[in-house]
Amino acid sequence: MRHIKPARPNPYSGGALDRAAHLREDETFLARAATDPASRVTYFWRGKHLLTEQEQPRAHLLPLQRRMPPTLFLGLHEDTPVFAHDLSAHPEPPAFEGGAFHDLRGLASLLPADHAALLATARGVLHWHNTHRFCPACGNAVRPVRAGWVLQCTNCQREHFPRTDAAVIMLITKGNKLLLGQSHRFPPERNYFSTLAGFVEPGEALEDAVRREVLEEVGVRVGEVMYHSSQPWPFPASLMLGYYGEALSEEITLQENEMRAARWFTLDEINNRQALGFELPPRDSIARALIEDWLGAHK
Repeated sequence: MRHIKPARPNPYSGGALDRAAHLREDETFLARAATDPASRVTYFWRGKHLLTEQEQPRAHLLPLQRRMPPTLFLGLHEDTPVFAHDLSAHPEPPAFEGGAFHDLRGLASLLPADHAALLATARGVLHWHNTHRFCPACGNAVRPVRAGWVLQCTNCQREHFPRTDAAVIMLITKGNKLLLGQSHRFPPERNYFSTLAGFVEPGEALEDAVRREVLEEVGVRVGEVMYHSSQPWPFPASLMLGYYGEALSEEITLQENEMRAARWFTLDEINNRQALGFELPPRDSIARALIEDWLGAHK
């Protein structure tokens, strides 16, 4: 199988955020940074991020406000401390001059790489805060410590760390054809076909997860598997591990409770998709990168 390198970094990855993990337990630094006029904060409200109202949006990074102390220390951006704070308790999104709250999906490809990665980090950790309010060991409330990167039980003192779910996402090919599917989760009106994907199970190698998921979802057996790249996917908390897989069989047996459709596409069909009435996945996804990099290698 031909090795295909990524043509560009995946959205939400890369960037120059220094996570500065060594400062998360430095109470003196955190206290000073929380009152430093140069420090900045990004706000989050019910799944949406505060972005600038510009032709090319950016994270709207604002000075810290005493009435809204930050929840999470993200790290250093251009040597400046940057925090995140969740305003979801407000019934309506608070108003900020020069900015508005937007869903990150669909806009990530327009954001500078640094800002997309910063917002993805904030989204992932703040979502974890919202969904892990109680200790799984004893059931008591937890509180954020270490600048928001650890949740500690107020009763048994056990520490809990952010959850990231590993998922494989794979473009399966055979000759000059590629296998794409349409999940029931995809909006029918958009009619887009994407790569197959699924979560890694306990005790399972990533390559084995690729083969199992493809066999379960569409009944196609996969042989050689080759890694491409990874992408954090904070919707809500996954790490997508991208692969190419070489099919050993072509007959499709659809798992109808998960998949609406699946089929083999030729290069000509992909290149003429608009005329044929279907689309590819959004440009902020690793699925799109897997398809485009494969197409680029087969021109």
